[in-house]
Amino acid sequence: MAVFVLVHGAWHGGWCWRDVAAALRADGHVVYAPTLSGVAERAALAPHADLSTHVGEVAQLLAFEDLTEVVLVGHSYAGLVITGAAARATARLSRLVYLDGFIADAGQSMFDLLRPERRAVYEATIHDGLIPSPTPDVFGITDPAQAAWAGERLTPQPLRTWTEPLAGARALPASYIRCTEGPLVRSFEGFAARVEGEVVDIATGHDAMITTPADLAALLAR
Repeated sequence: MAVFVLVHGAWHGGWCWRDVAAALRADGHVVYAPTLSGVAERAALAPHADLSTHVGEVAQLLAFEDLTEVVLVGHSYAGLVITGAAARATARLSRLVYLDGFIADAGQSMFDLLRPERRAVYEATIHDGLIPSPTPDVFGITDPAQAAWAGERLTPQPLRTWTEPLAGARALPASYIRCTEGPLVRSFEGFAARVEGEVVDIATGHDAMITTPADLAALLAR
């Protein structure tokens, strides 16, 4: 049995891990899938959310739940979040898993890691301190039912979560799960090479937890 903390990426919420969490729990694992401030059911907190907020929320979850030997999983933007949380709660973790995730050094922001053309797209849409979500197809969700389910739940991302630099980073054993299909493949080129652990490819779009939850759960459990 393992303890998993699953951290969602930008525009998402804990809801996106529904099927992955169910599969892991069915195998006897303990799973937490928090929603970070400013999105989904916590969207009202957007004016107060930045990267430090999200890092602190994950670190505090580990502390208040008294979790140890945790496998901390971060999807996409949450690669920064789990890197920061690992620097604050190293002793509680056994491994980091980056799921098609951004990997930053201390002093880098999310915007610093984006390809210039993607950054330009997002900056052009900023409104009232928020970055509107792309449509589900951008995340590689092509099944109509899955796209409708996700589309109803995606919410704008607080801008300051992307502009604030990461305050701290700490090396830990890490694995990388690389999604090899969909429009965002080029956005994550090179990040897998930054981990010293196992790199595994999964043939699906960026939102693997929605498109292929059973396969992803099996990879995480392995």
